[in-house]
Amino acid sequence: MSETVNLPALGESVTEGTVTRWLKQVGDEVAVDEPLLEVSTDKVDTEVPSPVAGVIEKILVEEDEDVEVGGALVVIGDGSGSGDSGSDDAAAQDDAPAEASEEPSEQKSEPEQAPKADTKQASGNSVEVTLPALGESVTEGTVTRWLKQVGETIEVDEPLLEVSTDKVDTEVPSPVAGTLLEIKVQEDEDAEVGQVLALVGDESAAESSDSDNGSSDNGSSDQSGETKAEEVEDAATTADSGENTEQAAEAKTSQASKPAAEAPKAEQTPSKPAESAPSAGKDVPGYVTPLVRKLAREKNVDLSTISGTGVGGRIRKQDVLAAAEKSEKSAAPAIADTGADMSPAVATQGSGKAAPAAAPAADPKRGTTEKAPRIRMTIAKRMRESLEVSAQLTQVTEVDMTRVAQLRQKAKDQFQKREGAKLTFMPFFAKAVAEALQAHPVLNATFKEDSKEIVYNSSEDIAIAVDTPRGLLVPVVKNAGDLNLGGLAKQIAELGGAAKDGSISPDALTGGTFTITNIGSFGALFDTPIINQPQVGILGTGSIVKRPMVITDADGNDTIAIRHMCYLSLTYDHRLVDGADAGRFLSTLKKRLEAGQFESEMGL
Repeated sequence: MSETVNLPALGESVTEGTVTRWLKQVGDEVAVDEPLLEVSTDKVDTEVPSPVAGVIEKILVEEDEDVEVGGALVVIGDGSGSGDSGSDDAAAQDDAPAEASEEPSEQKSEPEQAPKADTKQASGNSVEVTLPALGESVTEGTVTRWLKQVGETIEVDEPLLEVSTDKVDTEVPSPVAGTLLEIKVQEDEDAEVGQVLALVGDESAAESSDSDNGSSDNGSSDQSGETKAEEVEDAATTADSGENTEQAAEAKTSQASKPAAEAPKAEQTPSKPAESAPSAGKDVPGYVTPLVRKLAREKNVDLSTISGTGVGGRIRKQDVLAAAEKSEKSAAPAIADTGADMSPAVATQGSGKAAPAAAPAADPKRGTTEKAPRIRMTIAKRMRESLEVSAQLTQVTEVDMTRVAQLRQKAKDQFQKREGAKLTFMPFFAKAVAEALQAHPVLNATFKEDSKEIVYNSSEDIAIAVDTPRGLLVPVVKNAGDLNLGGLAKQIAELGGAAKDGSISPDALTGGTFTITNIGSFGALFDTPIINQPQVGILGTGSIVKRPMVITDADGNDTIAIRHMCYLSLTYDHRLVDGADAGRFLSTLKKRLEAGQFESEMGL
């Protein structure tokens, strides 16, 4: 008996979704609540679990096709009418007459699934792994690293490779369990969405053909019986190195039905010195994500020395950061805030008591050449285009942040307990900027020179530049003008964390109307930032530094006092924004921050 699985309700006002990836294929078994497919909507990306157990008999909605809520997605049955015996075509044909008399509707579905069966068997009982849709407007990606090599076994949803796009870097999981038979797209090569990346063999089919050589039409089982395990290792090594790839692929294809256990996994996976983590060759507990390994390399952290705090002892990025921080504290005295919380550093000049700093260690990249990653090429292209498109100049003002600093120091502990987010300086800047943009909408506008139009945006969608292990990303706080200080603090922390650990969605990186960049995170006083097109303004927040300043009291008397001072640099598009407009915007910003009247939003 077969049952049809429909698209469930995925949230208020969501009426349809797009099937982005099938996690199961026709003939696969599925358990209750096991993920069937991935669906993307305008609100959320999610997995749809199976409400029943059985065998996939027919897929009704293909990948990249839309389906309404309640629409039929797939037919799941007990396997009697599916192509479950497709590994032996003769057996399927013998059973067809009996099945036709009992289940004529299921018999009709067989021809529709033939193309999928051919695709699976094209490389010896294998499944094609394609590049999934990775976000709106993303049409291609670059394979940055293969996490599995030819000959290795892989589980369902286990990460198979890393892909970099213009919007985000991500892992591509395997849709099936089996053995990696062939890599179609090598590292540093580009692939379009939907293009075949690799072939993964069906483990059950491989074992079946190994035990019964006569059930395979292409005779691969006979060939595998004559090939030694050493030849499998040679094929995997040659394919991995990128040399003689076609010959290696042919040799490996002939081994599609050979159990992976014949050659030890460690021997089939030659490591690449340039990409190995600091702990290469040592025991690292459990699976470590590529992002964690990359972070460990950058922080010079040995993963084998870390006890993971994740599920099952898994090492997380927080563990690496904690180990790096501990190492830095033991090696040198603590320095000013480095901007990990995206707030300007607070430095003290002229203390004269700092211990002498050790000479910095030479970076491993010194004297080397590497291919520029896609995200770096994207940044380079957009920065150059920004300077070519608009007339940019920068205006700088100085702001006394003493009251904000005192208020923050007084309320930060209570604020974190109540809001669940650290109170850095960035939420204060973001709040003041959102208010200033509402008063001066020309800085929150879009200038369309070709159509001779000026669009004054109805919301303040503030982008916050974040330094990540992969390069500069700019997540967007949507409707920042409608958020209070607590809401801004939580949004900034969540988006910044997601950008750093690679979990941020492409949609969170688009739609900004104004940008803030924390140029003071490493002690810089001010900079001349480049506008993030098609915006017309970007604000750089410099380091907050204690300096002696002349203060005039209410009676007109001048005194010298130590104040927390900060430079704000505004780069603006002079095609639309005049110097006077920029000056009025900075003046509004300066008055709001120097007044420091944020007590009502901080529970004081």
